[in-house]
Amino acid sequence: MTGLEFVQGLVAGSLPMNSMARAIGYDIVEASAGRVIVTANSSADHLNPEGTVHGGVAATLLDTCMGLAVKTMLDKGDASTTLEFKISFLRPVTKETGLLRAEGSVLASGRRIGAAEGRLTDGNGRLLAHATTTCLIFTRQGNS
Repeated sequence: MTGLEFVQGLVAGSLPMNSMARAIGYDIVEASAGRVIVTANSSADHLNPEGTVHGGVAATLLDTCMGLAVKTMLDKGDASTTLEFKISFLRPVTKETGLLRAEGSVLASGRRIGAAEGRLTDGNGRLLAHATTTCLIFTRQGNS
């Protein structure tokens, strides 16, 4: 299947979510060509020693939405992996923040490299974090 078909299968529930999604409790709720939305509710299970939601939760949501946005642009037999990403935390996230919404959008997608940006917002649309990524696009072994 194409990358878009794969991600839409995750949205529809016809494909299983990965173990990281289950551990953090996120869901992939929307996917179109070049755009993916991932949501999760902040909770006490996500807290760091300072009492705020661990930055790794925000990073995971952003890496997921951006990586999957790049995946939506891929042909059948192609895959991608994150080469690097940068995140800027703009506001603290607490267990009271509630619904977290990570939206990934493709900036460029070529034969070997994909680039995307991600925005993490709260239920009121306030920007909590922003990120960018570069992904390597490759053909899976055994596919031509």
